Amino acid sequence: MFSFFKKSEEKSKQNFSFIGTDIHSHLIPNIDDGCQDLQSSLTCLKHLQEMGFSKVVTTPHIMSGVYPNTPSIINEGLAVLRKALEAERIDIQVEAAAEYKIDELFVEYLAADNLLTFGDKYILIELSFVAVPINLEDIIFTLQTKGYKPILAHPERYRYWSDKLSQIERLKSLGCLMQLNMMSLVGQYGGLAKDVAHKLLNKNLIDFLGTDLHRPEDIDILKKLLKNKDEMNKLIKVKPMNVVL
Repeated sequence: MFSFFKKSEEKSKQNFSFIGTDIHSHLIPNIDDGCQDLQSSLTCLKHLQEMGFSKVVTTPHIMSGVYPNTPSIINEGLAVLRKALEAERIDIQVEAAAEYKIDELFVEYLAADNLLTFGDKYILIELSFVAVPINLEDIIFTLQTKGYKPILAHPERYRYWSDKLSQIERLKSLGCLMQLNMMSLVGQYGGLAKDVAHKLLNKNLIDFLGTDLHRPEDIDILKKLLKNKDEMNKLIKVKPMNVVL
């Protein structure tokens, strides 16, 4: 009997069901650098369901001059995707928000309260990989005064903070939540991002987990993570806030 329950517990840790909802992905076809066709989107969602996710909040980029998506563009793509999922009988719940880059377009959307959120007004934001926006703390404050709950995407990937984790701790103290890209733990974004990811986990700075899934080829990287017991145990210990969504 003991052996049976032990094996059942080990089996449960071999998927991502403890996360529940993936809050970061690019699965609406042909509107950003994510999936470029509907079949790729369906393939990704089918695998996410098989790996234990019950829900996906997919988050297309909104980025001035590059991916100037709007809520209407994203919601139209979501409707097409949901219809295809139903036709293919893929049993996973899908919603859409956005990954907003902090730029001039975002400032306009924020002023107009024209933002896509999920859950209890959570909003996913990202920064330039070159430099920190000089108005970042003001943006976080403004978001909060309007009732939004900002989540910073993949803090482990901003190289300018790799040896300045106090800056991430500062943002946390201001109420900005942190989302780790799970694939960082198996080297998808290089050794530096992997090292910083481990440091953030060790300091208990991570609130949400996300796949940042862009294409079917990324599935193999997620499966590699699933096979890594040490890394999976670290993720389980996070007790991610994803489960409340």
